[in-house]
Amino acid sequence: MIYLTLFIEFFKIGLFAIGGGLATLPFLQDFAARTGLITSADIANMIAISESTPGPIGINSATYFGYQIGGVPGGIIAVVGLVTPSIIIIILVSQFLKKFKENRYVQGAFYGLRPASTGLIAAACFSVMQIALFSQDLFAQTGVFTDLFQWKHILLAVILFFVIKKTNKHPIIYLAASAVIGIVFHFAGV
Repeated sequence: MIYLTLFIEFFKIGLFAIGGGLATLPFLQDFAARTGLITSADIANMIAISESTPGPIGINSATYFGYQIGGVPGGIIAVVGLVTPSIIIIILVSQFLKKFKENRYVQGAFYGLRPASTGLIAAACFSVMQIALFSQDLFAQTGVFTDLFQWKHILLAVILFFVIKKTNKHPIIYLAASAVIGIVFHFAGV
């Protein structure tokens, strides 16, 4: 039953998450809220892993959560569920687009998808920032305003921002450095 749930949930994510991997985050948060199979912390971990490993974020997230929930078969089923809508849509669109690519309604539909995609990515960016920089659970428990912020993360983000502005290196350098810093902080208990 868990495998069917994984396939259906990731099929829906693949069908409606227009705009790439980050656009899947609102759907993953909904999946977490509805099923309880994953948590916000799992989503934050998935983002960190997906951003620091090669490959599309959507595929990496499907693999991560599928494996976490259902082992190797779960990872495979989640990925298949995620890519199946794209394959079906690409086959259908390629057949019809040959005939209608100059049609103003088709062009209008593609033009209309741009803001929807931008909105999904902006929502994902806000969600990532909320997970990474704020600790709402701790604030809800303690009621102390300073507990609302994850100061280590904010400090690291500010330092990284200034380092990027000054050095202008390839993004993989910053991703690798951030991963190393995160590992060091984790094992140092910081």
